[in-house]
Parts: sequence; structure tokens; C-alpha cells
Amino acid sequence: MDLLTELAILVLAAFVGFEVISKVPNTLHTPLMSGTNAIHGIVVLGGLLLIGPAEGFLESVLLVIAIAFGTINVIGGFLVTDRMLGMFKNKPAPADAGASVSEKPDPVVEAPTEETKQLP
Repeated sequence: MDLLTELAILVLAAFVGFEVISKVPNTLHTPLMSGTNAIHGIVVLGGLLLIGPAEGFLESVLLVIAIAFGTINVIGGFLVTDRMLGMFKNKPAPADAGASVSEKPDPVVEAPTEETKQLP
């Protein structure tokens, strides 16, 4: 393929990708993010496989950049997914909320007795 055809495919793929992603509801974001992380993991693996037989300095540099960006994307995606799933976990109760009734101070104050009325 010539360069013009490859650029046309890139532009069309970017347009279709944008249109598809913009129609996704927020509730599907986390499952789609997990799937995207798996795809980027395959991209990183492909870059690692291609860097061995790469010929020339430019190919090696582009593969290193692709591997670095793919790795950053995978790690960031998993961190975001973990954070979003953490929003749905039950939060632990505060420490003082589980205190028993006997540990709490008695709100009723007893009347002073003869012993407490005497001062030393």
C-alpha cells in the first residue's frame, strides 16, 4: 500500500473509533477499559517481538517509543479500573461506631451522695 492509502485508513479508523467511544454510556466504561487494557497488552507484546529483528536505528527507536507508551497505557488503565471498582466496595465502619453501650459514658448524672458532698 502506498502512504496515502495508509493515512486514509488511519484517519477513518480514528473517526470511527471516536464515534463509537462517544456513544458508550458511563456504566460500560469499566468493562470496556478492562478490554482495552488487554488489547494494549497484546500491542506491547507485539512490539517486544518485533524489536528483535528490527533493522535500523529508526525502527528500533519507534518500537521503543511504542512499547513505552503501550506500557504506560496498560498500567494507567489498570490503575483507573481499580480505582473505579474501588468506588463500589463497601467502606469499613469507623472504629468508634462499633463500641458497645457499656463503653459509652452514661448521660444520666447521679445525685450527689453524702460522701461526695464532704470536702477534705
